[in-house]
Amino acid sequence: MIDPAKIRFRPLFTVRFQTSPQIVGDVPQGYFRRAGVIASGTFDGERLQGNVLPGGGDWLFRRGDGVIHIDVRAMLETDAGEVIYMTYTGRLKASPEIDERLAQGETISPDEIYFRTAVQFETAAERLLWLNDIVAFGIGHRRPEGPVYEVFELL
Repeated sequence: MIDPAKIRFRPLFTVRFQTSPQIVGDVPQGYFRRAGVIASGTFDGERLQGNVLPGGGDWLFRRGDGVIHIDVRAMLETDAGEVIYMTYTGRLKASPEIDERLAQGETISPDEIYFRTAVQFETAAERLLWLNDIVAFGIGHRRPEGPVYEVFELL
């Protein structure tokens, strides 16, 4: 059995998205679905930094109990011009009070919500091929203009 204390990770980058929510509404399953278009953003870390390219998407599915299923596709471009396709799924759980604060334009810190993602990458950039072979995780928080994630490589 793996000792959980021996699980290691390495910071990869912080990514900040600027999104434009597009509310879709109720779906036949009785839940609420919302899509957010990624307009722009930035990412920076010790090994990677650059800009988020416009046109990705953030598809959210809110269950009846309020928990949100996250499904995101984004394109990143490093400062050296290398393109990275980033996908992640996850869960966001917040109290009704936190939802109200966000609706009022407040920033919500990571310790106020459960906002976790499983991240994968694809790239053809020679220098970054190692990204194709890792699994990463993100811990997020929300700002009125979009989510922010601290992304870590799982070693």
